[in-house]
Parts: sequence; C-alpha cells; structure tokens
Amino acid sequence: MRAEFPDFRLGNVLATSFTGTLSERRGNPVERIPTPQRLVDWLAVSGLAVDSCTTAQLDLARELRESIHAAATAAAIRDALPAPAVQVINDCSAQGRAAAVLTPEGERRWRLSSTSCVEDALGVIAADAISIIAGERDGKLALCASPTCQAAFFDTSQSRTRKWCDMNTCGNRQKKARFNANQRKNPGSGE
Repeated sequence: MRAEFPDFRLGNVLATSFTGTLSERRGNPVERIPTPQRLVDWLAVSGLAVDSCTTAQLDLARELRESIHAAATAAAIRDALPAPAVQVINDCSAQGRAAAVLTPEGERRWRLSSTSCVEDALGVIAADAISIIAGERDGKLALCASPTCQAAFFDTSQSRTRKWCDMNTCGNRQKKARFNANQRKNPGSGE
C-alpha cells in the first residue's frame, strides 16, 4: 500500500517552489519529498522529468533546497549571503548539463542528459535561484508573514507587497485565525 504524502505547493517560480518542498519550517515541518520517488514526482510536475533518483541524489537535492532557502532568506532581509549556501548553489548550477529547448508551441522546456538527469534538473533549479537572488528578474524576494512558515517566495505582484508564500495555505490560515480572534472578542458580531 502506497503511503500518502502531502500535496506539493507549486508556484510560478521554480527555485522558491522547490524550497516549498519543506514547509512550516518554524512550526511542525512538513517534508514533501521524503523519498527519492517523491522527488522524481516533484521534478515531473515541475517540467523536469527524470527516470529515477537515488538516496544520494535526494540528499543532494535537499542540500540544494536548504541552500536556496538560506540564500533567498538572506537576500530577502538584505543580509549577506551565506558562503556555504552560495557554494552549493554554484556547484549544482555548474554540474548540470541541461539544455533549454523550444517546443513547437513556442514554450521553453528542458532537455536533461541521460547520464545524470537528477543533477541536470538540480542545475536548472540552481540557475533559477541564481537569477532571482541576483535580482535579474522582475520581482522581489520576500518572506512569508506566517510565523510558522517564513518561506522565501518571489513576489511578482504589481505592488510587490504580497505577505504570504501561498494565499491558499498560509494566507487563509492567518486570515481565519484573525477572524476567529475577532469573533472571540466580539461574540455577537458574526450573526
């Protein structure tokens, strides 16, 4: 019987979606890629399909994820980037041999080599992280306002004032908590 895993929280930015595979970092952490096969699943839904993944590759993926999170968090609060995190991101970016290809529909896809597909996929993720942390893309790195989450996310809203990494999870949870607190203060106001 296959164990149930938490749903993936996918966003529009590859690198920060990848860091979202570990959520609620300041509360009860939720690991969304607990097994090599689960990483294969995440890569597939992110447009980086690979055939298989070893435990060592999963460990490398998690190291990259945590390095991106550390560097993106530092960038969001305008702090110095942690050198070990930068090194892991750079190493993963340099090791990948993925090639961007254009589909007949005019979309960009990634062609991964057959010898080290996971490393190629991680190289694409690392390169995406580099582009957002370096400020090359239109948007702003921010941290989720949820005290239990604090995920780094890339805000591309027009005003660049988004508070939540995901409105459907952290945002709704915080709004519900605020509503319930107001209901306790003013019991007759919700009728």
